[in-house]
Amino acid sequence: MTDVMWSSLSPKGLSEHAQVPERVAELLRGAISAGTIRPGTKLPEVELTRQLDISRHTLRSGFQILASEGLVERHPNRGVFVHQPTAEDIAEVYRVRRVLEVGAVRTAAFPAEELEHLHRIVSAAELARERGDIPAMAQANQVFHRTLAAQVRSAMIDALMEQVLARMRLAFYAKSEQPSFHHAYIDRNRELARLLALGDRHAAEIHLLRYLDAAEAELLEHLGG
Repeated sequence: MTDVMWSSLSPKGLSEHAQVPERVAELLRGAISAGTIRPGTKLPEVELTRQLDISRHTLRSGFQILASEGLVERHPNRGVFVHQPTAEDIAEVYRVRRVLEVGAVRTAAFPAEELEHLHRIVSAAELARERGDIPAMAQANQVFHRTLAAQVRSAMIDALMEQVLARMRLAFYAKSEQPSFHHAYIDRNRELARLLALGDRHAAEIHLLRYLDAAEAELLEHLGG
């Protein structure tokens, strides 16, 4: 990756020493989730410690957090790399998504303003589709699903969803340059938002389960191909 990419990572907010490794992990996780850091990318210790103004020990502690989440892996004598997803990784992500997101649809309250927010996210994705803006379509999809999980109003769920979103981005990256890949997600998100707005939780739950099944199958087929 270029120096420009690493320079986009800001050390702002990393000054509280007791939490620095966690904040480093949060920063890198966010960059992975946003697609800024791609699968297979080497994470350069010297560059990152200089850019974030932290010690190598602190950076390595942040790497350990990400490794425990399955986002990075250390290769002896080579360094730390962003994880390349496997079929089992994809299956695991979708097992967790069925619990988190379907559980949110089944049990969480969806205030009118949050339902409107979901519709606005989908509308933004539709505009991005018209422009052929692939990063914007991918980002809108992540925001949509983050918003779903956020309705549970749980800090633990929010933190877990951030890990899931980062792993989703790794899984999606292989097809991220195909505009049509994102089109179906926009339509599925629109239908889910519609069902939630109608208050038909049962139909929304069934729709989301079928949605996740289809998405998992598509990614596994692509990986196998």
